[in-house]
Amino acid sequence: MQTSIKLQNMFSYSIVYVLIILLCLLVLLLILTLCYLNHKNSQSPKNIVIVKPNNINEIKNKYLIEIDNLLKCINENKITNRKAYQNLSKLIRNFIFEVTGIKVQNYTLIDIKSINMPVLSTLVEEYYHPEFAKESKGDIISSINKTREVILKWH
Repeated sequence: MQTSIKLQNMFSYSIVYVLIILLCLLVLLLILTLCYLNHKNSQSPKNIVIVKPNNINEIKNKYLIEIDNLLKCINENKITNRKAYQNLSKLIRNFIFEVTGIKVQNYTLIDIKSINMPVLSTLVEEYYHPEFAKESKGDIISSINKTREVILKWH
């Protein structure tokens, strides 16, 4: 019994299908890259312009009063540690927004670090653990005093 095997020439198969698959993969890779870059750029702060208000002392007084009210709530046990840290974070972010015009209220810690405000990033970093930990522990009085100092020394 004799069998013969005929091998086809390697170029006899259509390469069109292979090219279509490669082209689709390249287009998919391009789309994913563009989406990643767009997402990354949309999250980072852009074009930051610091505006110095004329009424800086009024703004400072407003936030110092808010700090005093927060401290009063803490001393009267009307607020939990976690809620106090959340309020303190909101307070300092709103203060920075009012004195600089930078909308840091919704910035992540990484975004805050990228705008090169070490005072703000240090405070927000200090608030993070007690604010988000399962068990909120922290020295809220010390954090309040640090926040008060930042507001008082702001120029």
